[in-house]
Amino acid sequence: MKSGLMKKKAQEEAGEIDLTPMLDVVFILLIFFIVTSVFVTEAGIEVAKPQASTADDTAGDLILIAVGPSGDIWIDGEQIDPRFIRSRFELRLADAPNSSVIIQADANANNEQVMLILGAAREANITNVSISAEA
Repeated sequence: MKSGLMKKKAQEEAGEIDLTPMLDVVFILLIFFIVTSVFVTEAGIEVAKPQASTADDTAGDLILIAVGPSGDIWIDGEQIDPRFIRSRFELRLADAPNSSVIIQADANANNEQVMLILGAAREANITNVSISAEA
């Protein structure tokens, strides 16, 4: 009777497929693609950029900050109070010390907000600040 039971158990084990190695490979590939992908952060709103006669492309770690036509300021997809711009810059600089600031101001935006952002960048010791424009 034992030999019949052992045969039945051996047949059940022979029919099973172990998926653990395949899942390991899938997770390793997933981790690889997540680590190697490029994450682009947006400022949060779409602005109408002013025209410029000279415009240069920038690369590297960018802090995008947008100023809407009504003067609202956006960083990382959320509207922020102008008093907290410097602290937001310092938080981003902790992650990427050589970051540049790109100001995406609407053509109809008040220059006071842009000057406020420039002052906050200076206080946070950011040396590379640019204003985005259409060429």
